[in-house]
Amino acid sequence: QVQLDESGGGLVQAGDSLRLSCAASERTFNMYAMGWFRQAPGKERQFVSAVRSDGTTYYGNSVKGRFTISRDTAKNTVNLQMNSLKPEDTAVYYCARTRGGCSGYECYDRTRYTYWGQGTQVTVSS
Repeated sequence: QVQLDESGGGLVQAGDSLRLSCAASERTFNMYAMGWFRQAPGKERQFVSAVRSDGTTYYGNSVKGRFTISRDTAKNTVNLQMNSLKPEDTAVYYCARTRGGCSGYECYDRTRYTYWGQGTQVTVSS
């Protein structure tokens, strides 16, 4: 059973930074793509960022240039550094892992991700 545990959410002001972490329960997590998604109230779950096993990274247009994804294979964690936060970044952020790998546009597709964490709330006040 794959378990993903997110941490690092909180309440911040616009322009501040937060760092989210996702701890995976398995040692082989670096064989798969890991992603971050977010869901605001009344909206669909939205792609934020992903990193493949080969280190290739992907970002949603709304976060490109502000967010950075990274993976620490020694600690089995995936991190999301979020800078210059905006009120529209307010959402529950979910960590997810693909069943296999992903390539190109597949890494943006939430249906490619089989395992999900329970989410961490990020609230950005104006």
